[in-house]
Formats: sequence, structure tokens, C-alpha cells
Amino acid sequence: MKQVKRLTLGAVVAAMLLSLTACAGMSNQDSSTVIGAGAGALGGAVLTGGSAAGTVGGAVVGGVIGHEVSKPNR
Repeated sequence: MKQVKRLTLGAVVAAMLLSLTACAGMSNQDSSTVIGAGAGALGGAVLTGGSAAGTVGGAVVGGVIGHEVSKPNR
């Protein structure tokens, strides 16, 4: 069972790293939003033991934080 979890985790990490290449044409704020959402989803999943609600909630919170932190000063 541990081997299945390790393989699944490796596949998820590889998919996340490959998806970051899609950020090449994005603005700084857009890429920060995506990275924040990914980090928030990972954090939410870890903190809630893999709960779907925790993962989605973490993604939302992380995305909002990433979006707001990278706002250009006016």
C-alpha cells in the first residue's frame, strides 16, 4: 500500500511540475495566482488528510493570496 501512495504522490508532483510550463506566457500576477492555488491545494490536502473540501478550500485561499500579493503597485 505504501508503494501505491508513493507512486501516486510522484505522479502528482510530476504533473504539477509539467503544468508550470504553461505559465510561460502568463503575466506575473497570473502565474503567482496559479502557483498560490497549487501550493494551497497541497497544503489543504496535507492539513485535512486528503479531504476534497480541504484541498479545494486550500486552492481557493492560496489562489487569492497569490493574486493579491503580486498586484502591481499603482
